[in-house]
Amino acid sequence: MPIATVNPANGETLRTFDALGDEEIERRISAAASTFRTYRTTGFAERARLLNRAADLLDEDQQDIARTMTTEMGKPLAAARAEAAKCAKAMRWYAAHAERLLADEHPDDADVKDSGATKALVRYRPLGTVLAVMPWNFPLWQVVRFAAPALMAGNTALLKHASNVPQTALYLGDLFSRAGFPDGCFQTLLVGSGAIEAILRDPRIVAATLTGSEPAGRSVASVAGDEIKKTVLELGGSDPYLVLPTADVVKAAETAVTARVQNNGQSCIAAKRFIVHTDVYDEFAERFTARMRELTVGDPLEESTDVGPLSSEQGRSDIEELVDDAVGQGATALCGGRRPAHLGGGLERGWFYEPTVLAGITPDMRIHREETFGPVATLYRAADLDEALEIANDTSFGLSSNVWTRDEAEMDRCVRDLEAGGVFFNGMTASHPALPFGGVKRSGYGRELAGHGIREFCNATTVWYGPGPDAR
Repeated sequence: MPIATVNPANGETLRTFDALGDEEIERRISAAASTFRTYRTTGFAERARLLNRAADLLDEDQQDIARTMTTEMGKPLAAARAEAAKCAKAMRWYAAHAERLLADEHPDDADVKDSGATKALVRYRPLGTVLAVMPWNFPLWQVVRFAAPALMAGNTALLKHASNVPQTALYLGDLFSRAGFPDGCFQTLLVGSGAIEAILRDPRIVAATLTGSEPAGRSVASVAGDEIKKTVLELGGSDPYLVLPTADVVKAAETAVTARVQNNGQSCIAAKRFIVHTDVYDEFAERFTARMRELTVGDPLEESTDVGPLSSEQGRSDIEELVDDAVGQGATALCGGRRPAHLGGGLERGWFYEPTVLAGITPDMRIHREETFGPVATLYRAADLDEALEIANDTSFGLSSNVWTRDEAEMDRCVRDLEAGGVFFNGMTASHPALPFGGVKRSGYGRELAGHGIREFCNATTVWYGPGPDAR
């Protein structure tokens, strides 16, 4: 895949970039490793000062970087601005909390007395240079939620971003440089996916984090495993959205629309499978479908647009194949199910797809098993909570989940039985700096954000003090 900015709203190639050569890759890896030796000794106050400065610069740049993101991958401009603001918030959160999150842990003396220690503690120390392989769908947020904790922990970072968001990738490298981070702390590598293995095998790279597809995660994890290097993987999702009889159906249906079409439906944590109890199914389906039908599809740079284009022509083709397969096997398109007509203004050359609701899904359909990365929702009718949970867990993914109910017993049951990294009640899944984020099953392993995320790339070092020379 070429490293290029291609506007998905009209298919126009705006800029192309040459991949870095071996000599430049070597220079940047060397700089990251060299900088780590001194940066790791800086205090939390200095790291926080630098990260807060980066947040201030990002706020100043918000409108410009939002337009860049929208032009590169198609998200509505308002969503792009919100993403930039969220990144600045996360930077400030880690600047404020990292020292507490990585404070020495002191077990009770009584608990370690029989080890022979006079004192023992656990200290979190940075690992070194971490390779981040990141996707295009949230081109700022996916990077910052790794970079902010990694830099606050004292690590250095190399970013291999998706090849269709090169300008956003370069912006990130420039942002941390302008904020005053030492040269080599955070660097962008404009390289193709074929360069990842050699970089990851370099002994100066100590770990990797990847957000992306299951095949990409499998590839990085296998190389890292061969090299005995730690990885954190956040992969695909096919999140269930359960609506049970005591739910506020009006609010559940309204929220479901945002949960499905956020980022043009191209989000791992977007709700994708809407599993509705038969008692409220008809009302929910009617309200949900009506609202999906009302969404405005168009130029993502227009403030009135709700849903922009898919990020690539291949992405739209993938969605079309899933929908066509389902309809061909008996599913019903309650709305959408095709490319929008009459967009005009050159947008007819863009990679748009109508917001779509499919009912009558069966396990034989590909869309039941595969992730839908676009504005397509699948509706399921469940006779009771048992069947709803069975449908929800009938997937290889386990990123997050959403449940609408006022019944506390049902809440407890869902927390116990849903196979997911998160359970969100009476709202939609969202990431937040203070809450750990990640999945189970083929959605990956490890956690980002909160204290869990900052400790992923730290050495939890046991420090044991034996009796001193005067001890008897």
